[in-house]
Amino acid sequence: MATTSPQFAGKVAFITGAGTGIGRATALAFAREGASVVVTGRSELTLQETARLIEQDGGRALAVVCDVTRSEEVQAALAQTIATFGRLDYAFNNAGVEQHDGPLPDLDEAEWDRIVNTNLRGIFLCMKYQLPLLLQQGGGAIVNTSSGAGVNGFPQQAAYVASKHGVIGLTKSTALDYATKGIRINAVCPGMIDTPMMDRFTGGTPEGRAQAIAQEPIGRAGQPEEIAAAVLWLCSAGASFATGHALVVDGGQTV
Repeated sequence: MATTSPQFAGKVAFITGAGTGIGRATALAFAREGASVVVTGRSELTLQETARLIEQDGGRALAVVCDVTRSEEVQAALAQTIATFGRLDYAFNNAGVEQHDGPLPDLDEAEWDRIVNTNLRGIFLCMKYQLPLLLQQGGGAIVNTSSGAGVNGFPQQAAYVASKHGVIGLTKSTALDYATKGIRINAVCPGMIDTPMMDRFTGGTPEGRAQAIAQEPIGRAGQPEEIAAAVLWLCSAGASFATGHALVVDGGQTV
């Protein structure tokens, strides 16, 4: 009986923010589909756990501590990717931080810089050094994590909303630059997803969680695996005509 090879067999995926939540779920999903996976983030402990979960299922993983706001660390992580696996085919630029609610005048400059540097500058730095590697490989796909806050405004979230709108603009513009070069660049825009970030955002209380879920017309929080499925589709041959797109997966929150 003929068998079907996993769709990403022989390929290599590079994922930021891979220690928990959406990043970990996507790393596991790529590995199940045959890719070797480079998992990066700022916590060695959580990255090693993601790598362990991949390897216990027979996958190949490399864990690299990397702060996406630091150019030298991004370059070093990508150099380790090539040294270990010899290629780069897919990148999921997912690392991000949340903002506590508050009006703009109460937002200090250091907090603005922290949010924008991670959520937007981090993706700029990752793509800056990923794109030449993908060109060397003859093509590939990049998915950047934006948010429902990348397509709508939300009160008391000025820095976060600005950073996530910026991700979509960066994605669309760069996608046009590489549309004829075999590299597709898209964004995914999650809604309220059941992750450690959601716990921090809601204060980890039942009341805060209920308030967040009440924003979702579908009546529940999303699961990290649901975003992972969207990311894998955007990287797959099935999405070969999709580039410069911001795919909203948010349970109807921004409708």
